[in-house]
Amino acid sequence: MHPLPRGLVELYGLLAVLFVLVPEWMAGGVLSGFRDARDGSELPLPSMAWQRLPELQLATMGLAELRQLACRERICGYASMGRQRLTNRLLRRLSRRRRGPRTL
Repeated sequence: MHPLPRGLVELYGLLAVLFVLVPEWMAGGVLSGFRDARDGSELPLPSMAWQRLPELQLATMGLAELRQLACRERICGYASMGRQRLTNRLLRRLSRRRRGPRTL
């Protein structure tokens, strides 16, 4: 294999800077401008619906957090479940707990 000419390597380096690094710097500058324009305002606190609805709470959790919750809820076989199946099982368990025990 023949090595690339030095001028071609320098051209590729220049193109990499122009097409990758410069847009990253520009995007970072724009994002920091948005952050500074907020004048210290913080994100709103979660609404009551966010705290009441387990669907919203579970949607924000990662798979590891879902598995920890399943462990606390004593759901069998949670380690081998996928995200969707685990979320469905947790929703059933949490909704059953909210309704309370069934009476015969």
